[in-house]
Amino acid sequence: MDEVLTTYRVPYADTDQMGYVYYANYLVYFERGRNELMRAMEFTYKELEKLGIGLPVTECHVTYHTPAKYDDVLTIRARLAEFKGLHLVVACQVERDGVVLAEGYTKHAFIDMKSGRPVRIPSDVRNKFVC
Repeated sequence: MDEVLTTYRVPYADTDQMGYVYYANYLVYFERGRNELMRAMEFTYKELEKLGIGLPVTECHVTYHTPAKYDDVLTIRARLAEFKGLHLVVACQVERDGVVLAEGYTKHAFIDMKSGRPVRIPSDVRNKFVC
């Protein structure tokens, strides 16, 4: 899986009083991209939860270049940048008309939902997360 593209029209609720997208909403856009990436890999959060595995964010980084505005149509690019036994990293870019507005990554740990401890995912699931 190379990357997944998602489009999103910015609602007023994502903006400040001047009509610019709040900085923190870029992390929400990363979440949208990551969800679509997992769907494209044919494995969703619901399926992980059925296995008793959580996938919380343990680290994130956003480089903000220029703001999006109310009603902009954004392209969110997400790709699996790294996959190791206990964690994965998803790289994201948010663009408007080919201009990168923000880019960065989120790092996630696979955890046992009962104990909260890191866990390796089963091999049949692991095969879906191929970089």
